[in-house]
Amino acid sequence: MRRTHSTPEPAAAPSPGPATRRHVLRGSTALAATALAGGAGLGTAQAASAAQSAQTAPSAPAAPPGVPGVPKAAVRRALTALIRAQRIPGAQAVITDARGRVTEVNAGAGDLATGRPFPHRSRLRVASNTKTFTATVVLQLAAAGRVQLDAPVERYLPGVVRGHGNDGRRISVRQLLQHTSGLPELPDGLDELTPGYFRPEEVVARVLRQPPLFPPGARWSYCNVGYVILGMLIERVTGRGYEREVERRIIDRLGLPHTYWPRWPEQRLRGPHPTAYRRTESGGYREVTFINTSLMGAAGGLVSTAQDLTAFFSALSSAPSSAQPDGKLLPPAQLAQMRTTMPCDIARGAEYGLGLARFPLGADAGGGWYWGHGGSVEGTWTCGGVREGGGAVFIAVNVDAEGQAIVDTVEEIFRILHR
Repeated sequence: MRRTHSTPEPAAAPSPGPATRRHVLRGSTALAATALAGGAGLGTAQAASAAQSAQTAPSAPAAPPGVPGVPKAAVRRALTALIRAQRIPGAQAVITDARGRVTEVNAGAGDLATGRPFPHRSRLRVASNTKTFTATVVLQLAAAGRVQLDAPVERYLPGVVRGHGNDGRRISVRQLLQHTSGLPELPDGLDELTPGYFRPEEVVARVLRQPPLFPPGARWSYCNVGYVILGMLIERVTGRGYEREVERRIIDRLGLPHTYWPRWPEQRLRGPHPTAYRRTESGGYREVTFINTSLMGAAGGLVSTAQDLTAFFSALSSAPSSAQPDGKLLPPAQLAQMRTTMPCDIARGAEYGLGLARFPLGADAGGGWYWGHGGSVEGTWTCGGVREGGGAVFIAVNVDAEGQAIVDTVEEIFRILHR
């Protein structure tokens, strides 16, 4: 569970930690071509294990041909450029036009052992895109008068946010939503490869052993633990777990068929999915498809597809109508608060609201903004959003990468579509 958009990585990745599945794949992105030839470049045992892993993913129907007029070759070139620049095994772009028609474009390998591309409707660990779901539930509770955004966290979770200078009496719900709480981040050595189940209370307690980064409201700094706390707040206010509230208020309401919370100790992905990789010190890749999601929780634990994310962010972008005066998910007042943004550092020119980001589009991409989020977790990066006026682009890659490069590729695809 890391920043929505990662900073550039050094050429050599940190030493890999423990993982449920360990498959070190030698070489760089060029290995994908070797893998197509039957797994050459992998150890025999590794190739057999990786092939067995690929077989655990149920096969998906072939992707539809896409929307006439979408320049798939140009989109594929943009993905290929990203793959080469960032040393990524594979990438998938899912493009939805204003009429809801979908085109999938693949480049590289979704699985290095087999050379297969990302499957149709790939199930992905969407990481910090989860924050927008959590924020939406909090804003729904605010619309119902059950949560006040400018009330202190202490009102809803007495005594929980305390220690080493961190004080929930001085931090508002809004500050948690907008990453201005000043709370510290997860300590080094604690990530999705750490074995064992983590209760939200335990995650918060570990984080609060560190002093705050700054006084509440003083500035913006991305904070995962703030959303873990918001999940606890949802449970305290509703009497139901945050997972169930997201399910009944968003997933079930919108009919998102492939969006779900993994249930501990579930680590496998349900349905077709790419193989996720972590970089190794030797310049290769190690499989990290099956990871511990209990640490991420309300901050980043959801599994979804680009198609489901498009439906969700489109619902947030839908204007109220006579048939649906409050919009699909939020009343106008709460949607306006969610879209009240401030400068942030997740990407060049981006601004952040309450669990929702907006990203600028250059004039050659049609201008304006697109609204969305992004997220990285061990082995997966997803980013994209819905532009004002309709249409969406989401990109997924199967290794951690520089966030700005992925955001730039999203904009490049919007630019291609605008030509």
